[in-house]
Amino acid sequence: MSKQEQKRRYKEDFRSRILNAAKKLFVEEGIEATSIRKIANAISFSPTTIYLYYKDKSDIVYALHLEGFSLLRQQMQVLMHVEHPFERLKAIGKAYLSFAVSEPGYYELLFMKKEPMQFLDDNCVESEWEEGDRVFEMLQETIKSCQEQGYFKNMDTSTLSLQAWSTAHGIASLFISGHLKKMNNLIFSAAEESVFLESTFQLYVNMLERIK
Repeated sequence: MSKQEQKRRYKEDFRSRILNAAKKLFVEEGIEATSIRKIANAISFSPTTIYLYYKDKSDIVYALHLEGFSLLRQQMQVLMHVEHPFERLKAIGKAYLSFAVSEPGYYELLFMKKEPMQFLDDNCVESEWEEGDRVFEMLQETIKSCQEQGYFKNMDTSTLSLQAWSTAHGIASLFISGHLKKMNNLIFSAAEESVFLESTFQLYVNMLERIK
């Protein structure tokens, strides 16, 4: 491996260390309470070193925003090849819930914290919400395909897309906060996490089945 390649990999690894530490602190302590110094202490480096990679905390927030949405988009993109649109819609919901369960740090940052959206409003007006829009467009495209095959008749595509997203988000948020698991144990008596996740996913599917 050349020295140039080694240097490139070191920079990539160090950026990942910064982002992982920041993500953990943002979730545990809140974005406002997290400083560059705290992030630096978490990875045993000086704040000056972090400033070589990111100009300020807002820059780190936005980097995590892009990274998280990129990961979610990749997981949803592979499902766009599912031929039957209604089955694809259900699969998208499951992928979304799985992302929330497997990546709670990213999920909270993307969908449950106000600071990233404030950063976008203040610094990225022209680009609007490009990464989020790309994910939402996959959902809208799938629902439109469902309607072309006779599902969800006389329903507005954008409104229905928002309803489907809101349902999945509500389930994911309750799961991350611990509320859903407590309720689910009482209702379903699920001992295994796989059983628990499947039963919560059925809440989303049942909603789609009722209105299709």
